[in-house]
Amino acid sequence: MTIGLQEGVIPVIRQQNDYAIVAITKHGVEIARKLNEQMSGTDVYYMSKFVKGDEEQRSIQLFTGSVRLLFPALFPAYKGLIIIISLGAVVRMIAPLLQDKKRDPGVVVIDDNGEHVISVLSGHLGGANELTHEVAAAIDARAVITTASDVQKTIPVDLFGRRFGWAWDSADKLTPVSAAVVNEERIAVIQESGEPNWWTHERPIPANIKWFPSIKDGRASEPNAVLLITHRLLRPEEESILTNGVLYRPKVIILGIGCNRGTSADEIERVIQLTLEELSFSMRSVKAVCTIDLKKDEVGLLEVTRKHGWEFITYTPEELNTVTIEAPSETVYQFTGAYAVSEPAVKLYTGQDKLALVKKKSGNVTISVGLLDFTASVQSQRGDL
Repeated sequence: MTIGLQEGVIPVIRQQNDYAIVAITKHGVEIARKLNEQMSGTDVYYMSKFVKGDEEQRSIQLFTGSVRLLFPALFPAYKGLIIIISLGAVVRMIAPLLQDKKRDPGVVVIDDNGEHVISVLSGHLGGANELTHEVAAAIDARAVITTASDVQKTIPVDLFGRRFGWAWDSADKLTPVSAAVVNEERIAVIQESGEPNWWTHERPIPANIKWFPSIKDGRASEPNAVLLITHRLLRPEEESILTNGVLYRPKVIILGIGCNRGTSADEIERVIQLTLEELSFSMRSVKAVCTIDLKKDEVGLLEVTRKHGWEFITYTPEELNTVTIEAPSETVYQFTGAYAVSEPAVKLYTGQDKLALVKKKSGNVTISVGLLDFTASVQSQRGDL
């Protein structure tokens, strides 16, 4: 569905997330799409003439008419706006909508080359300064902050890891944990998995924030608040760590899937869910599904990956056969040209020889599970902090 913008009519939009990305040029659309992939919690809007064909699958909203007429709908709906339009034009378009710094959303502008990310409106209370840093890190651009004192002196709890695709399990404790961070109380960042380079600023991490590799270590520090980053489902005895904590799910789980032709999306999804539960892994930490290129048009696989927003990666038989596997199958080779599918596909993506699950056959589905390993990078960053 395309939004037809008309003078004097506030358009009906489909708000699904906290932040909106808006683009009106060819280059801007490419930046918007890239940022949407890199940064979770964003809705994308761009002009229909730049349609790619996958907008419905990715929940991207197209529009016709003057983009100025879109902002009266976006302004009250979103916590922050990321606009890939010239700064002067943005200022003129949003000026009639401004109320006060307590109610206006944070507004960030990106130039058409994606080189600079500028905090424009509600830098402090609206969180635009924090958002600017996160967006700049996501697209490898320069953050431009013009307020006299930069609010980004600590971790923005609601944006933490957003550029990596991290998603929090629940918003219940965002406010009290954010208050603890801002008030310089004892904060434990407990990181069991995920990207380590979440601190991107030149100044050292604040002294009240300490990093720990496990819940046991973090609990021993008796923190006032916790930021827990893990792909695991917590055991009952661990759940109290979130009494005043936020649980983040990093995108580190890679699934290798082989299936019979015509296997339904329901069956594939059910196997994935049960397998991850058996491993005590969260579905929210799945990043990608990998398979053989013979399955690139497999309807069930496409439905599942689109539903969850997972990457869908395929490899040729020749690529799969370059990987050492535990149980090569002559039968699989006869039908596909590869000696296995799910196991080598995961190993190719992760670059790891050790998997969380080598292979399991369930009905029409074969599944393997691997994890992206950032251990070496984490140890390196901890030395820097």
